[in-house]
Amino acid sequence: MNIIIAGNGKVGSTLTRLLSAEGHDVTLMDTNPNVLEESLEQYDVMAISGNCASMNSLIQAGVREADLLIAATDADEINLLCCTTAHYLNPKLHTIARIRDPEYTEQIFTMKDVFGLSMTINPEKQAALEIAHLLQYPGFLKRDTFAKGRTEIVELRIDAASKLCNVALSDLNTVAKCRVLVCAVLRSGTAVAPNGNFVLREGDRIFVTAPAQNLTTLLRSLGILTRRVRRVMLCGGGRVSYYLASILDRHGISVQIVEKDLARCQELSALLPNAAVIHGDSTDRLLLESEGLSDTDALVSLTGIDELNMITSLYGQSQGVPQVITKLGRMENHAMIDALALGSVVCPKELCCNNIARYVRAMQNQTGAAVSVHRIAHGQAEAVEFLVDETTLHCDTPLKDIRLKDDVLLVSITHGSRTEIPGGDSAFTQGDTIVVVTSGQGTLRQLNDIFA
Repeated sequence: MNIIIAGNGKVGSTLTRLLSAEGHDVTLMDTNPNVLEESLEQYDVMAISGNCASMNSLIQAGVREADLLIAATDADEINLLCCTTAHYLNPKLHTIARIRDPEYTEQIFTMKDVFGLSMTINPEKQAALEIAHLLQYPGFLKRDTFAKGRTEIVELRIDAASKLCNVALSDLNTVAKCRVLVCAVLRSGTAVAPNGNFVLREGDRIFVTAPAQNLTTLLRSLGILTRRVRRVMLCGGGRVSYYLASILDRHGISVQIVEKDLARCQELSALLPNAAVIHGDSTDRLLLESEGLSDTDALVSLTGIDELNMITSLYGQSQGVPQVITKLGRMENHAMIDALALGSVVCPKELCCNNIARYVRAMQNQTGAAVSVHRIAHGQAEAVEFLVDETTLHCDTPLKDIRLKDDVLLVSITHGSRTEIPGGDSAFTQGDTIVVVTSGQGTLRQLNDIFA
């Protein structure tokens, strides 16, 4: 497909890497020729230096022949004007705009057709939803949900005291006291597709598939506390904190927000009357202690500076906070991040890019397209959800009689309200939802791509 990416910042550069790797013809637009030059050196793409909202610049970028435009500049207003102008020049064009300001939420929904928008993305809101999701199960580093919440892939770290340390995967269900499947293991930064003889070691990060109802059993069996979160401290008062505090307040969870900027504190106090907004530096040890850090159920580091978030989270871990979550803007150095006790790590940029990647695949093949796509194991594997329809091959055939591609593992089948970890006698039928994990370089655009 011909795709135009307007804005070559964090989101734009990540999308360039993902979409060019999948074989799409990508054209970049940005007002800064230096950042365009960097992308041209790394990827096989075209670049146009100019105003993304200008009609002449869009025409020069080939908007009339494009299939999709993604507006991801730093300004919501430019993104809206860019999509509106592009849609005027090419009414068949699909458009995606990054809109971050909460004030525009209702307006965008009401005027979606006027702006010519196919989809909007809000990285900060997606990050808040992801963090709220993680707070439901404090024992997991990451959770990806499939089949309308009926099945999940969760990430756990194996430490020396873990009941899973030095356990072979063939004995896993005995220890877990429920049926689960380890679909990938991250060992020393490299993703491994394990078999039953694989033995888990200290430092491994494992990705476990299980029906949602089995997650509590798994945590209890591993001796991990699953008490309900009642009090959360947020360090940083940006957009993610605002969205997250709003969500937690609706669930009756007490929220404290530590913010350095006085004007922002006053703004948050007006917007969030039930939250305790504290004016101060989140890296001030005495401030955190005086505000009851040691008694809080969860600490979430959400400033705009990755290094400060890391320092705050490390201190929270040292003080025994039950759950620590760290927001990072950049995730390129996985080895360094994994070596630090940062708890769960959430990257807004990666969350929104995954959503866009799913939309692009759905555009390519409306029939049998992926329902959701989640990158796991530092992007070395993908978990993809599909709906079985009338075009799907091998319906009602036992899995033992079906040959899948070598790099594909079918990890769950959901029949209505019932989810199973499949075995050789399992089968899927029309209307079922299946989740597969692939570690290959090829892209699964539709369900039939999993078969050999």
